[in-house]
Amino acid sequence: MATTAVPAEAPPEDAPPAGKGKKKLLLIITAAALVLLLAGGGGAAWWMMKKNAQAAEDAEFAEADSDAQEEVQEHKRKRDDKKQAPVFLPLEMFTVNLADREAERYAQVGITLEVADAKTSDTLKAYMPAVRNDILMLLAHKKASELQERSGKLALAREIRRAAMKPFDEAEHEPDDEAVVRAVHFSSFIIQ
Repeated sequence: MATTAVPAEAPPEDAPPAGKGKKKLLLIITAAALVLLLAGGGGAAWWMMKKNAQAAEDAEFAEADSDAQEEVQEHKRKRDDKKQAPVFLPLEMFTVNLADREAERYAQVGITLEVADAKTSDTLKAYMPAVRNDILMLLAHKKASELQERSGKLALAREIRRAAMKPFDEAEHEPDDEAVVRAVHFSSFIIQ
């Protein structure tokens, strides 16, 4: 018995060769993997540069002279002091004739000072006659029309705060230290 070999069929002329499709797919996968690898590497490099910049900034701060470090500590202490509960110093009621010429007008004003701490309160109590005098003089020079407006009351509060800060000389407190007398609060405000 003789066997004859069957000739293999030739591929159709329209069909692409089988090896080219696999090569294209492999090329696309390789390109996508390369793009992902580059993006990941770039992200890692950015993160490391940011981390190194922060480390350099920390090292720079550590190398700063002791005066700068003390200044930072003082700033933090002042910020923490502001977070503490304030101390309120109520003043006796003020009754004063106003500066109106057309009629006899007077004001009765209750004031409470918000101060930083008990030490500040004690200092103000020692200077209270002078502080009360300055506040009375401020009130006596105001007209009823000025004090009836909100803006007039706010301006008066700023002036009272400046008057209350007079006892604190610049040697004890810095001029821009707003924590000495933090605010002026009106507990009553009657104009007749």
